[in-house]
Amino acid sequence: MRNLMIFAAILIGLGTFMAQMASKMAPAAATTAKQTIAPAVTVAQASAARTLSIAPDPRGHFATDGRIDGQRINFMVDTGASVVALNETSAARFGLRPVPGDYTSRVTTANGTIKAARAHLAMIEIGGLTVRDVDALVLPDEALSENLLGLSFLSKLKRFEYANGKLLLEQ
Repeated sequence: MRNLMIFAAILIGLGTFMAQMASKMAPAAATTAKQTIAPAVTVAQASAARTLSIAPDPRGHFATDGRIDGQRINFMVDTGASVVALNETSAARFGLRPVPGDYTSRVTTANGTIKAARAHLAMIEIGGLTVRDVDALVLPDEALSENLLGLSFLSKLKRFEYANGKLLLEQ
């Protein structure tokens, strides 16, 4: 009986914890709603350092708009992505149109392993931050719905961190 009571108390505690976690998550319907891009806001510009703060979108992701070679593009910041990843439709806007033979890199994603084409971007701008000479990959549209701002961009910054519910980027 004592073991049963201890087990019940653990289940109640676990249930309370899970309920708190569930209330913090966005409902599944919100993921199918039209995405809104959270604007990137420059927080500070002291001496040569520039700091950018990105608020989470309704899904809890850090989405922002930027520019590649001066043309506007939407990104989701992905600290787990090794490189900047563009879908074919976005890449074509910047003159990147890989042919089937260019898809020689293998990429492991949450949806499995796919082939991607290597690319090099002269410049990416996010807010007031500019990074030059950025490695990227072009993935088929069906494999990548959102362009990812990965570590080939982020690692060229002075720092990036999550603080006070926002993603901070500093150059």
